[in-house]
Amino acid sequence: MAEELKLHRTWSSPFGLRIVWALHIKGIEYDAIFEDLSQKSPELLQYNPIHKKIPVLVHKGKPICESLVILEYIDETWKEAPLLPQDPYEKAMARFWAKFGEEKLLPSIWSVFTGQGEEKKEALGLAVQNLELLEEQLKEKFFGGEKIGYLDLVFGWLAYLLDVFEEVIDLKLFDAGKFPLLSAWMKNFYDAPEIKEHWPPRDKLVTKFQVLHEKYQTANPPK
Repeated sequence: MAEELKLHRTWSSPFGLRIVWALHIKGIEYDAIFEDLSQKSPELLQYNPIHKKIPVLVHKGKPICESLVILEYIDETWKEAPLLPQDPYEKAMARFWAKFGEEKLLPSIWSVFTGQGEEKKEALGLAVQNLELLEEQLKEKFFGGEKIGYLDLVFGWLAYLLDVFEEVIDLKLFDAGKFPLLSAWMKNFYDAPEIKEHWPPRDKLVTKFQVLHEKYQTANPPK
């Protein structure tokens, strides 16, 4: 199977990690191709000429792009250990909240990381509101119930990047006391064996985001 399946990713991208986790959960072998996004490979540009981004899953020579699309492709191609709910309504709701994560939650937290002054303050308020909405969706151990599912993979970045962002910008983003369900979910997700072995080194993440944060602050100095 590894000869037929290749994953273009980077060592740290949460979008690539979603695919790594999904393939692990389903027990699928693949070849990992680590990209340097400062010097993208000809293969990456060939397989994803629209966005020129990772992740790209190449199955039998055919590329699939965008992490949420890839997750669904994996789930439909390899039926064992399903990630998405089987019920049509529950499946629609999972897709809705995945879109919320991509279009609302992630941008609000990223704006806290990159912003300054009033912009950062407003972004923090919005990020907290979005986290409150997500907290309300947790009913069991994981978003998918007692086992890790599609939404857990979508929101998995929260379990390892939030505290990295907090350290880099020296600002508390997440209050475990205010979000007890999300806090418990983060720990359960982070420590799950099929997830834990793929976490990138935290010290390298801190260094990466320190450099990135400095670039944003230099490019947009306070007025």
